[in-house]
Amino acid sequence: MSWTLRSRRFQRWLQASAVLLLGCSQAMPPEGVWRPRPGEGMERIPGPINIKGFGPFESFPKALDATCSLVLSKPNAAVGHIKDVDVALRRATEYCAWLYYTPEQRYELSMLTDLEAPGDQLHGKASCLLPWRVDDPRYAPENIKYLFYVHNHALVGELSDRDIRLAVEMANIHGWVVETGGGRVPVAVIAFISTSGEGERPTCDGAYQYIPATSELLKWTKTGEAWHREKTGTVVWHSSASFSIQRE
Repeated sequence: MSWTLRSRRFQRWLQASAVLLLGCSQAMPPEGVWRPRPGEGMERIPGPINIKGFGPFESFPKALDATCSLVLSKPNAAVGHIKDVDVALRRATEYCAWLYYTPEQRYELSMLTDLEAPGDQLHGKASCLLPWRVDDPRYAPENIKYLFYVHNHALVGELSDRDIRLAVEMANIHGWVVETGGGRVPVAVIAFISTSGEGERPTCDGAYQYIPATSELLKWTKTGEAWHREKTGTVVWHSSASFSIQRE
């Protein structure tokens, strides 16, 4: 099956899932979190995020650092401190967003969303449904460049098979490498984690990343203000639907 066909099926699945979830959305989402209103489409997520003083950023490392802290500050974005796994899974919430590049040569974050794939919590999974495009009224749609699909892993796990497949779907839609004023940046999926925060004050301690253009799996660890990079594996695609991971 071609990547184009799979991308179209992914888009249809996203739309159908959103319809099922609209009636279950809470009345008041946290600050910076978007949920479509009844009758509103799921094709685009608003941007930039409506939090005063957040962005734009002159570099994507600064944008990712700030985004990590922001995402993990949301309710139940980090539940690794809860020892009962079943309780942690019931409370865990994934938030996701696009980090994108604008004609102003700045890096912006879209609104976050916390819409979940139907049935995932019942099967011991947390997930987040992200529209594949950003609606930033300042720019024509074709002038927005998509860099990173960002989200949190509330239970500190590595990237899932779904994350890896989703990264390729998104790269197939938006391009595998983006030209920016600072050079070429490969599109990637990133999952932020907190390993040391407790309760309502989780900290940004690192991230997992998959880069479809290079097939690299990376782990980032944050110590103070510094980020440390470690390659953990390579994704080996056997077909458009099948892959394995070669560990370092």
